[in-house]
Amino acid sequence: MTAEGSHRITRLAEMPAITLRVTEGSLACYRTHTHNEYSVGVVDAGEAVFDHPGGPHKVGAGAVVLIEPGVPHACNPLPGSPWSYRMLFIDADWLHQLMATHVDRAHPLAALRFRSRWLTAPAATARVDQLCRAMESTNGNDLTAQHLAQRLCQWLHTVTEPGAPVDRPSLPAALAPAWDALLGGAGHPVTVQTLAQRCGLHPTTFIRRFKAAVGVTPGEFLRDRQVNGARQLIASGVNLAEAAYAMGFADQAHMQRAFKARHAMTPGRFALGATQDR
Repeated sequence: MTAEGSHRITRLAEMPAITLRVTEGSLACYRTHTHNEYSVGVVDAGEAVFDHPGGPHKVGAGAVVLIEPGVPHACNPLPGSPWSYRMLFIDADWLHQLMATHVDRAHPLAALRFRSRWLTAPAATARVDQLCRAMESTNGNDLTAQHLAQRLCQWLHTVTEPGAPVDRPSLPAALAPAWDALLGGAGHPVTVQTLAQRCGLHPTTFIRRFKAAVGVTPGEFLRDRQVNGARQLIASGVNLAEAAYAMGFADQAHMQRAFKARHAMTPGRFALGATQDR
């Protein structure tokens, strides 16, 4: 067994808004990162430390973890102790529309907030297990995929509430110019010095204030946007070299290092699963 363990990626043609990742026997650790999607996962074996704005929490077999888009987090196994888990990544816009339909709203929800990011109730464990198993057994059946979406929506309605988008945190006014530049700069990296100048701050002061407000440094935030953008391009069928270029990486190897640090797998391994729609 390698330190990375084994991974499976399932992304269905009839349900492209949901990606399932199955990781077994992994010792790999993740750098603090974010996702563009809502993340719903269950620990199948072993133990890990779940770092997030309300944490950290130690999670073991049966624990359910829930993470909103844009929330910095990391979930790493205890030293020398492999763990296994399954994670559903759910497209935010699709879910907002689905949830609005479920509660009979005329317009999509702006955002959802999990009431808790960490659940241990057996009922929650069983529901996430059922959703993951259903994702791997739809066999290209549109009706089954629709049923999966309905079950997902029904359960999420019990653990979420309407919230404010997390891609716009409550920033001090002085940091607003840098935030706007970062949001537009995933494919065209800017320097910390340039961002600090826009805010009229010394670079060290700027980095400290930004991390206090957002949870990660400006450099980490921008690298996350690059990796997440590349991940979406790769999932849509764009080849690795083109994805690296489009997101402003120096080369494909540069993208691979950043991707693996945040996802504990190479972009090539992700592409094999993400593009093999069943």
